[in-house]
Amino acid sequence: MFTLEDFKVGQTDEFGDYLITKEEIIEFARKYDPQLFHTDEEYAKKFHFGDLIASGWMTCSVMMRMFCDHFLNNSAGAGAPGVDELRWKKPVYAGDRLHCKTEVLDVIPSKSRPYLGTVKTKVEVINQKDEIVLSLITIAMFLKREAAEKAQTEGLARLHG
Repeated sequence: MFTLEDFKVGQTDEFGDYLITKEEIIEFARKYDPQLFHTDEEYAKKFHFGDLIASGWMTCSVMMRMFCDHFLNNSAGAGAPGVDELRWKKPVYAGDRLHCKTEVLDVIPSKSRPYLGTVKTKVEVINQKDEIVLSLITIAMFLKREAAEKAQTEGLARLHG
């Protein structure tokens, strides 16, 4: 299980492999972001993107799924107060394959909660052409190892799963 102590400034990681489908683009957009260049293929072909594109919020959701699958669901994650510098750098099209690259920027033990700390991470979502399609800085909280072990042993909290 990943705890605060497992993160080091400068640490990098690369993970994930997610294929974007036309059906998923349309389904997500109809439910959450019903702009025509996300939902109407004929309209999208005439629009400046040249084809149907995924909502940026869908790309964020795909990134989150890759995070959960790679390590978050096996961590002592304790929530996140937010993200900084969210940028959609390139459109995401049906057929794109996405993966993540991360770099830990800072690890800060909490002064007021000695069992907890925050990890600031630069995240890039990259397509099969090695183009960055999304970037952001995450600020996530993680329990320290001792607190995570205590929570599991004493059944005080179900961390994940």
